[in-house]
Amino acid sequence: MSNPVLDAILSELNGARCVLDIGCGGGGLARALTTRGFNVEGIDPQSEAIDRACELVPDATFHVGSAAALPHRVNSFDAAVFLNSLHHVPVPDMDAALSEAGRVIRPGGLVVVVEPMAQGPLFEVLRPIDDETEVRAAAQAAMDRFTLTAATNLRFDRVSHYADMEAFTASLLAGDPTRAAAIEANFETLKTSIARLGEQQDTGFTLVQPMLLRSFKRRPLLDDSPSA
Repeated sequence: MSNPVLDAILSELNGARCVLDIGCGGGGLARALTTRGFNVEGIDPQSEAIDRACELVPDATFHVGSAAALPHRVNSFDAAVFLNSLHHVPVPDMDAALSEAGRVIRPGGLVVVVEPMAQGPLFEVLRPIDDETEVRAAAQAAMDRFTLTAATNLRFDRVSHYADMEAFTASLLAGDPTRAAAIEANFETLKTSIARLGEQQDTGFTLVQPMLLRSFKRRPLLDDSPSA
């Protein structure tokens, strides 16, 4: 089955081979890229996530660290990718995180950012548990300020399927275990919202999350050279 998020990223990475996955989590994107022949490094501030990523993707290299202070040298990668991760960077550090991504890519390279938008059925269902309106807006504003040349601005839908409420809540806890108390307190509200906003199917239900992919290109070396 086609994965619209991965398809969008792969379309942007056409021609890239060496990729930095910023906010790599448990290594899902890294695994998808390495199986397609990419050379991948990942970084995440959570050591537990890095442990999972190392186990899942032994062919990639992973580091515990901050997106705002990458341990990599200048010109180390063809591309850097933020997949659902920029809005998890502390707001005061978002500009620095983008700047660091621009620093470590080579001339002509890309910074690719895929972010969930602050709208859509899944977003509305999740608002009582984890309202990310402000941080998602802050991530978009940081990209508006980014100094690299804007290349792609693509909106698409991510459709997530859940077998039942148990599967849905398990997915929420997998993303953030601290949501447990909020899920319990708002369980009936969640069920009502899913019945109203979800697409009911014989095999469960689906919820749509609008996504935005924005990519930014570093100028080729010739353009970076000062004029005579």
